[in-house]
Amino acid sequence: MQPEIFQLFVYGSLRKGFQHPAYGYISRYFTLVSDATVNGALYDMGQYPAAVPDNGSRINGELYRINNPDEFSWAMAQLDDYEGVNTEAGERPLYRREPVAVYIGDRTESAWIYWFNGEVDPHARIDTGDVLEYLQRKNQNPM
Repeated sequence: MQPEIFQLFVYGSLRKGFQHPAYGYISRYFTLVSDATVNGALYDMGQYPAAVPDNGSRINGELYRINNPDEFSWAMAQLDDYEGVNTEAGERPLYRREPVAVYIGDRTESAWIYWFNGEVDPHARIDTGDVLEYLQRKNQNPM
């Protein structure tokens, strides 16, 4: 039997540096463990970033642990709504939540991640793997 996972890896609007109102929710129910990375690639979808599994590159983000394991299912259900996991019958979810290996220095932990559940082509790939850094550069050098 696989142990329960009470951690969440975030890479976009749920990161503390993003200053999105949704971070208030994260900071209320979760505690920051560390900056971390996962195997994957990021894409600029315009209004939001999209992460997809990719063993050839890394995504920079943050690892969080739930404050109260008894609240985990409820807290994740709220995030599933925010991320577009829960849809009406016949609709395709925008994201899917899956377990992922998270790298912190030389150790590996398990956490949940929200992978994009659609096509990323022809959107721009975020080669640095860091949404915050990408947006700062993009805002400094608008086209």
